[in-house]
Amino acid sequence: MPIDVHGTVAEGFEGVREEFAAVLDEERDDPGAQLVVYRHGRRVVDLWGGDGIDGDSLTNLYSIAKGAAHLVVALLVQEGVLDLDVEVAAYWPEFGARGKDRLTLGELLEHRAGLVGDAERPFTIEELADDRITAARLAGRRPLWAPGTAWGYHAFVIGALTGEVVRRVTGRSIQELYEERIRAPYGLDYYLGLPAAEEPRWVDVQPLVPTPEEAVLLKERAAAPDSIRGIAFNAHAAEPTDIVAFGNHPRVRALGPASSGGVGNARGAAGMYAAAISTVDGRPPLLTPATAALFGALRTPGGPDLVTGSADHFARGFEHTPALYPFLDAGTFGHSGATGSLSFADPANGIAYAYTRRRFAFPSGVGAALENGRLAQSVLRAAAAL
Repeated sequence: MPIDVHGTVAEGFEGVREEFAAVLDEERDDPGAQLVVYRHGRRVVDLWGGDGIDGDSLTNLYSIAKGAAHLVVALLVQEGVLDLDVEVAAYWPEFGARGKDRLTLGELLEHRAGLVGDAERPFTIEELADDRITAARLAGRRPLWAPGTAWGYHAFVIGALTGEVVRRVTGRSIQELYEERIRAPYGLDYYLGLPAAEEPRWVDVQPLVPTPEEAVLLKERAAAPDSIRGIAFNAHAAEPTDIVAFGNHPRVRALGPASSGGVGNARGAAGMYAAAISTVDGRPPLLTPATAALFGALRTPGGPDLVTGSADHFARGFEHTPALYPFLDAGTFGHSGATGSLSFADPANGIAYAYTRRRFAFPSGVGAALENGRLAQSVLRAAAAL
């Protein structure tokens, strides 16, 4: 049966609604999806569709948390509190152990630390939920490659590492600063630590339902437990981390680990990026154009990702989204999430975009679900026609 589309679009964005409806109709299994777009600080698209979800529903958006966390870091760099060229160990002395003493904060943000997980002692979900535990454990570990010489996705841990730098300098956690400086002032429905009062709006993440052919492909692609990728995704644990169980774990959503534990909806994720680049409700953009360019530029040229094998696409803390979707403006930055969700800011066009899925999509190879290409192009077409 066709999935009903709910919500509103501004005049000129009717084609985005049509594309969103087409995406939902083509889904084999109900994704439970939301799509929100801001243009120049004004919400112009607010759509949702699927069983058990509405515009207010909240769920784990996984690595979209990296964008929220590193928006905090960008603000601190902009204000001179942090310096990208300073060694991490100057802020956090314990981190310098076992050959990590020369890694700079900028290189850490570029996923160059070689500290993608704990090869010696796998994490439990409860440990990964707590950034302080993750950071303290990794500080003393030997990196899996010479820091700064290569790059690889620090999927579960990058926010804990950068967050510990923030805590050492400011005395506040990255979650606290995000709440005080970004979420609360704008009333955003995206949390790094879900308040108990918001629990009634929570909906569980749902697993991929693969076809027999997809199940074979997933088995063939599975990482060896002792590989760099296996360590990064905690596959070397006696009970390998189940990413769906991680996303639905009460401690994860309560603590909001800054790598992959943020909870929210498309309104919150798009609103966050709108606040980053646009005037919203009379408030000036959080980031200057220079800071947005500094954090959004591609920073991982040369060689594939040692964890995922993917092509160059990381900026500083964010993904350089045009590396995944070349039709986007070169200044666009954001982050995808494991279910196939995507959020980004396009400063040149004043666009902030967020598409969220409750159900995992089949891995696309670019992080976000493939339909994001169609949806984002429909947004840009609509904006260009105005």
